[in-house]
Amino acid sequence: MVYTFRGGIHPGPHSDPGYKAATNTKPIELLPVPDQVILPVSMHIGAPAKPIVQVGDTVDLGQPVAEAGGFVSAPVHATVSGKVVAIEPRLHGNGSKVLSIVIENDKEDRLHESVHPYDFEAMSNEERIELIRSAGMVGHGGATFPTHVKIQSGIGKVDTIIVNAAECEPYITSDHRLLLERPEEVVGGLKMLVKILGVQTAIIGIEENKADVFPGIEKLIAGDPTLKLYPLKCKYPQGAEKQLINACTGREVPSGKLPADAGCAVFNVDTVGAIYRRFTTGMPVIRRVVTVSGSAIAEPKNLECRIGTPLEKLVDACGGFKEAPNKLLMGGPMMGVSLFSLEPPVMKGTNAFLAFCGEEDKRVADPSCIRCGKCIGACPMHLLPMYMNVYGKLEDFDKSVEVGMLDCIECGSCAYVCPARIPLVQQFRLTKGKIMAKRAADRAAAEAKAKAEAAKAEEK
Repeated sequence: MVYTFRGGIHPGPHSDPGYKAATNTKPIELLPVPDQVILPVSMHIGAPAKPIVQVGDTVDLGQPVAEAGGFVSAPVHATVSGKVVAIEPRLHGNGSKVLSIVIENDKEDRLHESVHPYDFEAMSNEERIELIRSAGMVGHGGATFPTHVKIQSGIGKVDTIIVNAAECEPYITSDHRLLLERPEEVVGGLKMLVKILGVQTAIIGIEENKADVFPGIEKLIAGDPTLKLYPLKCKYPQGAEKQLINACTGREVPSGKLPADAGCAVFNVDTVGAIYRRFTTGMPVIRRVVTVSGSAIAEPKNLECRIGTPLEKLVDACGGFKEAPNKLLMGGPMMGVSLFSLEPPVMKGTNAFLAFCGEEDKRVADPSCIRCGKCIGACPMHLLPMYMNVYGKLEDFDKSVEVGMLDCIECGSCAYVCPARIPLVQQFRLTKGKIMAKRAADRAAAEAKAKAEAAKAEEK
C-alpha cells in the first residue's frame, strides 16, 4: 500500500519526478572546512541566541558561543576551533543583516571538553532532553523549530512519531543520501525518540521514488513492532507536516492547532540523525548535508559542510557556475528563499542551494484570474485560493480568514498550476502580514482603552 493525501501536484517529467536525477545518485562528499565561518545568532524559529564569547576569544570545536535567548530558542556552537574575529551584523539567508559570530579557523579542529559520548540508557528523560536542547538542535528540514520544545510539549500527548523522509521538494536529495548511506543514524535516533516520548508507534515515511533505501531501513527495523516503514506516493507537498500526518495516520490536524493536538510528532531525517550523533559522539549541531543543484551549477553534488560555511564555497566545490545564474535559492524552488548574493552562510535549516539560468521570467504585468478552479484542486489544505486572492487584494480580512487564509501552508501548489501565473503565495503572505498587524493594533488599542477606563475609574 502506498500512502498519500488529497490534492497536491507532480513537479517534473515522468522520467525525472521532482527533477532529482542530477544528484540522487551522487554520494555525499565532505566539503573542505573553510578558513572562516559565519554563525548567525538566529538560525531557528524563536528568540535569537545571545553571544557568550567576545572578539579575541579562542574557541574549540563544539563549544557554545551563543546561549538560547528563551525557551523557544537554540544555542549556537563553534563549528571550527580558532579565534573569534568579529561579532557583527552579516548577511543572512533571509536577505537582512543578522548579528553573527565570525570565527577564524586555526585548522586544528580541537574538541571542546563537552564533546564526548553520553550513556543514553543511564540518563533520565530530563537529562536526555537537556542534552538535546544544549546541542542547539532544530528542525533540519527548513522549519528550524527547536527540537527540545517539540519533545517536551509532546510527552504524554503524542502517541505516534513520524520521521519525515518524503523530501518532496524538487531538486533536493540530501535526506535521500543520508537514508541510503547512514540509515543506522536515522533508525538509532528514532529508537531514542521512542524511549523519550514513550510512544508505541514510530513511522518512517519515505516517498516511493526512494525505493533504494527501503532494504537498508527494513533490515534495521526488523523485529521491532514499534517501528514501521510507510511508502508514500511521490507527490508535492507530501512532506508538509499536516499532509504527512494525514497520509500516515488518517488524522487531521485541527485548524490553528499543532501536530501534537493530533497525537503526532514529526521529525526530519537529519534531525533524528543529529540526535543519535549527540548521544553517541557528544557532538552538537555543527554540520549538515546540502544539495547543490540547478541548471546553472556545473557539477551538482550533495555536500556535507560545516554550519557557517559561505555559500560561495559550495559553488566552488561544484565547479562554479556554467552560466551566469538569474535565480539563486536557499532551499527548494517551491518554498525556498530567493537570494541576491553568495555571502550568506549555510545554516541549520539549509538543506539545499539552487542556482538557475536561462529561465524566462514567467511573471506577467497584470495577471487576472480566469476562474478555472485548478488552484482549488491542487490545494493540499482543501482551501479556496482564488477567493483568498480576491479578498486579500480587497483587504477584506474577515472574509480572507473565513476562506482559510491563516490555514495556508504557503506550499505554492496553487501558483504552480495557475495558467494565469498569478503570484498567489506572495499575495497570501502579504495578506497574512496585514492580518497579523491589524490584530496587533486592535489588541494595543483595546489595552490602551482598558487602561484609560481604569484610570478614569480611579479618579472617581
